[in-house]
Amino acid sequence: MFGRQWPWEFFPSRAVLDYPTSDLGVNLSKKLLSRSPFGIAWLPLLWPIRSVILTVCSGWTSSDVVVLVIYRMVSKILLCVAVALSHEEIAREAIKHALKALRKRHLLEEGAHAPAFIAISRPIVSQGSEWKEKAENLELELQQCYKAQSRLSEQLVVEVAECRTSKALLQEKESAITNLQTELTQTRDECSQLKEDLEEKIKALELLVSENHELKAQLEAMTNKAKNAEAENKMLIDRWMLQKMQDAERLNEANSIYEDMVDRLKASGLESLARQQVDGVVRRNEDGAEFFLESTIPSICKHRINAHEGGCASILFEYNSGKLISGGQDRTIKMWDASTGSLSQTLYGCLGSVLDLTITHDNRSVIAASSSNNLYVWDVNSGRVRHTLTGHTDKVCAVDVSKVSSRHVLSAAYDRTIKVWDLNKGYCINTIIFHSNCNALCFSMDGQTICSGHVDGNLRLWDIQTGKLLSEVAAHSLAITSISLSRNGNVVLTSGRDNLHNLFDMRSLEVCGTLRATGNRVASNWSRSCISPDDNYVAAGSADGSIYIWSISKADIVSTLREHTSPVLCCSWSGLGKPLASADKNGIICTWT
Repeated sequence: MFGRQWPWEFFPSRAVLDYPTSDLGVNLSKKLLSRSPFGIAWLPLLWPIRSVILTVCSGWTSSDVVVLVIYRMVSKILLCVAVALSHEEIAREAIKHALKALRKRHLLEEGAHAPAFIAISRPIVSQGSEWKEKAENLELELQQCYKAQSRLSEQLVVEVAECRTSKALLQEKESAITNLQTELTQTRDECSQLKEDLEEKIKALELLVSENHELKAQLEAMTNKAKNAEAENKMLIDRWMLQKMQDAERLNEANSIYEDMVDRLKASGLESLARQQVDGVVRRNEDGAEFFLESTIPSICKHRINAHEGGCASILFEYNSGKLISGGQDRTIKMWDASTGSLSQTLYGCLGSVLDLTITHDNRSVIAASSSNNLYVWDVNSGRVRHTLTGHTDKVCAVDVSKVSSRHVLSAAYDRTIKVWDLNKGYCINTIIFHSNCNALCFSMDGQTICSGHVDGNLRLWDIQTGKLLSEVAAHSLAITSISLSRNGNVVLTSGRDNLHNLFDMRSLEVCGTLRATGNRVASNWSRSCISPDDNYVAAGSADGSIYIWSISKADIVSTLREHTSPVLCCSWSGLGKPLASADKNGIICTWT
């Protein structure tokens, strides 16, 4: 039995040994206290017995049947004693004797088995130390395992987080790949469409290239034609200029002959014959003569007429007549008897303000330039509108009729065009385009040249047939407001916003006189001045209401007329030599003799 581990299953329950403190001991103690006449006196005796038994048995490490039997017997005896004590006091004495006997026997057995116990305990102690060391080593290994496990756990957490991140990135990449695949499909479709478009464009380009080659060939042919035409045109211009020079020489000869004739006729008292003219050169015709008297210097206001509401912009006299025609802001044309100052006729039908007037040489038609972008042609006898000439896109500010034929009319508008009209047909037959607005214009005496005055201050001459610019001169530093042709057609009068009145030779466009006056200020862009019928005087209105009369030969003021209370816009001299008429911004017309 010695040498084997103690069979603890045979060891009595610790509840019995520890009964004073266990639940069983507590219950038993209560019963003993309630039944024993000695009360608690016997209870301390059990504690030494427990201590002795525990001391004796603490060193046992192998099975001992004898000790086991003894111990079980003692346990049973103690239990019996504990039960018996509740009945009799004698049980205590028996327990004491039993304990004494048990103690003696135990001492004897302990002395007999002490060497065996020591021999057995040594290897067990050494083995326990080895097991303790192993346990410590295992504990260290366990701690290391725990540490390794914690590190692995941390790494696992990190790896799990990285795995989740990688998974999210993978999902993003997959979605991006899906989008890229979709875009790739769309791009391929677009590329195919662009390829088809490119093929179509290439075909169209090839077609255009072939057409371009054809157009280049045509352009070269047209260029050659243009060069030939330009050379021919240049030759014609040279011939035309030569012819003009010859005509000018012949005209100079005719003028010298005319002047000599006038001098001789003045001496002989036949002045009336010298004033007959045709086209301003010979001054006579086969059917009869156009008579005029020498112009007199006006000084007295004969009539003061309240003609138009809002202002009067244009006045003129009929040819070889004393009848005065006026147009104003009230959209009417009025005809007056200049000798009496009475109204004889009113023409209606204009849809805008009248800015300029002219009349045919047969005195049958009156033409008005209007702010409604149109021209209106009235028949004087019936008083009705004969034509409404449309084509301008801005207000028409100037108009004139040919001095050779009553068929052709010129008009200038603020759309930067000059138009030539045929009154018999009632429509435009030519249009001239320029870069500066035209304020005034007139026909030359032969009806082949147009004189125009522009906002840039230049005087320009145009060929009426071709519409080409023949000549140009800087007449004023500011805008030209008026152009008047002398009766003989050799001199043109221009007035400008620089308050100067210049006389130009029509043949050379050289200045042959400049008229100015202190206090003379041009009132508007359409202030009209005029030349007397005998080509000796110039009349022009001023912004202060005055009218200045200059002598052309002396280039000096011969008279200043004052009757108007507002700026004078236009002046007109009767072809009979008198009277002179003027109109102002308030619509007042004055006649002067």
